[in-house]
Amino acid sequence: MTVLAHEIMTPSIKAVPQNWTMDRLARFLTDNEITGSPVTDEHGDIVGIATLKDITEFRWNASRSDTNPGLTPEEEIEARRLRLAIFEEMGKVPVEVRDIMTPIVLSVDEQTPVRDIANIMMREHLHRIFVTRDTKITGIITTYDMLKLISDKELTQRCAEND
Repeated sequence: MTVLAHEIMTPSIKAVPQNWTMDRLARFLTDNEITGSPVTDEHGDIVGIATLKDITEFRWNASRSDTNPGLTPEEEIEARRLRLAIFEEMGKVPVEVRDIMTPIVLSVDEQTPVRDIANIMMREHLHRIFVTRDTKITGIITTYDMLKLISDKELTQRCAEND
């Protein structure tokens, strides 16, 4: 018998509002020992996903010092000064989750075979995907959940029987 999404998903989803600050998101992810969370709008609808990677990329972009071979040394210094000034001003206004989240929400139905889910996750380079029933999100499958297929002998056997 094929193993389906609802059998390995994590049914409890810890979502964050899109108007939280990036720092509050970082604390939330750390406190809950997770690397990403769905993002909800003011109506509670999921509008994206925010991860530790999003926070890291934002901070890295704020401090990087790329060189542009077309600029003179003086222009390079001025470009770096302007970039730092912009990010310094941005730092005065709290960055919200909506500013760093990925606004794409990929999902699969509860009845989707895990092999199909694995293929989607690998093709799209995802570490998590939402699970839905009648367009409502009922859970999430992470790479950790996918490891259950290997660690659970019965699930491993069921997957092997369907090859």
